[in-house]
Amino acid sequence: MLRTNETFLSYLEQLYSKQERKEDIVIRSFSKGTRIFVQNEKSPKVMLINDGVTKCYFEEENDKEYIMEFLGKGEIIGEIEFIKNINCLCTIEAVTEVSVYAISVPYFRTLVENDIALNNLLLNAFAERIINTSARASYQQLHTTEHSLAKLLELQSKQEIEISKENMAAYLGVTIRSLNRALKSLNKK
Repeated sequence: MLRTNETFLSYLEQLYSKQERKEDIVIRSFSKGTRIFVQNEKSPKVMLINDGVTKCYFEEENDKEYIMEFLGKGEIIGEIEFIKNINCLCTIEAVTEVSVYAISVPYFRTLVENDIALNNLLLNAFAERIINTSARASYQQLHTTEHSLAKLLELQSKQEIEISKENMAAYLGVTIRSLNRALKSLNKK
């Protein structure tokens, strides 16, 4: 439910500290509710979340959101757009205060071309996403909304974050009305 990648975070922390002038990788902060990347717009940099929680979502033509993932420490964003040279596939929005390592595109290009460690981290991140997407799809098919909601509420409690009803519904792929029924059902248990 909340994706993190401590190995990638450690790698980027080392790169950041080795910089002499701190120009290729900078730390940026975003307040809660800020859109870090916007669907269909140009991605300004490749970023790695240093701290905080974001939501990654698609906005459909009918203005409905579908949250793919909640992303935390060590999750990379903007790399697919860089590799494919496309606009942002989805929107990334800060759910809490967020700090990121923002990597300049020319520097990231150099790393991709020359750093086997980065390439291995990217391959692992891509493989992990495929596994998580497949697992989530089957999980949603095999479990009730109440069961998935209970897991989401557990995440909210563990991370001490506030997830709005709209975001819960968008993550579970249900309407607010269905979410309210599931919440009511959980409260009865």
